[in-house]
Amino acid sequence: MLKDKKIIVAISGGIAAYKAADLVRAFVKKGAFVKVIMTENATKFITPLTLQTLSSNPVFIDMFSLIKESEISHISLAQYADIFVVAPATANVIGKIASGIADDLLTTTIMATKSPVLICPAMNTNMYTNAIVQENIAKLALRGYYFVDPQCGELACKATGSGRLAESSDIIEEVECILTEKDLVGERVLVTAGPTREPLDPVRYISNYSSGKMGYALATAARRRGADVLLISGPTSLKPPRGVKLVPVESAVEMQTAVMNCLADSTIIIKAAAVADYRPAILSKTKIKKRRGPLVISLERNPDIIFEAGKKKKKNQVLVGFAMESEDLIENAQKKLKDKRMDFIVANDLTQEGAGFQSDTNVVKIIDKQGSIKDLPKMGKIEVANAIFDCVKQIRAKSNE
Repeated sequence: MLKDKKIIVAISGGIAAYKAADLVRAFVKKGAFVKVIMTENATKFITPLTLQTLSSNPVFIDMFSLIKESEISHISLAQYADIFVVAPATANVIGKIASGIADDLLTTTIMATKSPVLICPAMNTNMYTNAIVQENIAKLALRGYYFVDPQCGELACKATGSGRLAESSDIIEEVECILTEKDLVGERVLVTAGPTREPLDPVRYISNYSSGKMGYALATAARRRGADVLLISGPTSLKPPRGVKLVPVESAVEMQTAVMNCLADSTIIIKAAAVADYRPAILSKTKIKKRRGPLVISLERNPDIIFEAGKKKKKNQVLVGFAMESEDLIENAQKKLKDKRMDFIVANDLTQEGAGFQSDTNVVKIIDKQGSIKDLPKMGKIEVANAIFDCVKQIRAKSNE
C-alpha cells in the first residue's frame, strides 16, 4: 500500500523526536519515498544527518532555502507529499497550526499543502490534557486533520500519563488507512478469527494451530476501506487492529453467542475463525491425574456457527466462509459453500507452501455459488483480504443491477 507513496515526516522539538528515526526507517522499508522537515528545536534532539541517512534524502530546516534554483522549499514540499506526518507534534506546533501561524518551514508547508495531514502529539501529560491544547486538537480535527492519540505510560519527565508518542506501527497503520480508498463506507463487517479453546479440565484444552492472522488482516483491510468493523476473536497473540471493535471469546459456544448477538446488525459476515468441531463431553472441575493405561475422552459436536448464520442470512447480507483442507479441496469447499448458504468460500490447501497456519502469506481459491473459481497466487494476507472484499463489492454491484 505504501510502495512509491511520497511521505513528508515533519519533526518538531520534543524529546520524542528521536523516535522519528524508527518511523522514517519503517516507511522506507515499506517502499515509500520519504523527505524530512525539522524545526530548529528538533535538531537539538536528533541530528539531521541521522534522518538524511535513513531517508536517503536531504533534510529540510530553513524556510528560505531553495530546493532547486527556482523552487521555493515550502511550496515544492507541499506539492510533493501524498501525506504529511507530524511526529512528534508538540503543543507549540499544534497551537500554531490551529491558529494559522506559519513562521517556520514546518508550519508554512502545512499551510500550503492540500494533502492529508496526520498529527501525532507527544508532550508532558499536563500539557496534553491542558484545555487549550485539547481545544486546538478538536479544532483541527473538525477541519479534517487526522490524529493518532499518544500512549499512556512513563514520560521522559518521569510523570506518568498520556503523552508518549504513538508506536511507529500505529502511525503507519493510520497512514495506510488514510491513503486507502473508502469503498466500504456504510458496511458493517463482522469477522471471526483465531482458534477456539475447548476446556478439558482447569489445566488443559483442545485447540488448533490457528494464529488468527487471516481474520485480523480482514478486519484491518475492512477498516482501512471505511467499514465499521467488529472482530470476534478466539485467543491469539496478535495486537488488536486499530479502529476495530474487538470481542474476545474462548470456546466455540462463546463465539456462537457473540456472532448470533451481532448477526442482524451486520451487512458482511466473514467466518475466518478455525472453530473446533468437537469439545469434551465432560468438563472436569479438577485436574485429571495421570493413571495407568489409556485415557479415553468422549467428545461432542460444537455448534456449526456458519450454518446457523446461513439459515438466518438476510437479502442484504453477504456471507463468506473459509475451507482449509488437506485433500479434495475443491469438492469439500463446494459442498460447504452449498450446504451453508454462503455467497462465496475461500479455500486453501494447508499442505501447500505459504498457505498453512501461522504464515504471513496465503494461497487461496475463491469459489462462488455459480461455480466459478478464482485462483490467487501466494500473497500477503492483507492482499488476500482485499481480494476478498473486491469479490464482496462485485456481489454488491450485481445485486444493484
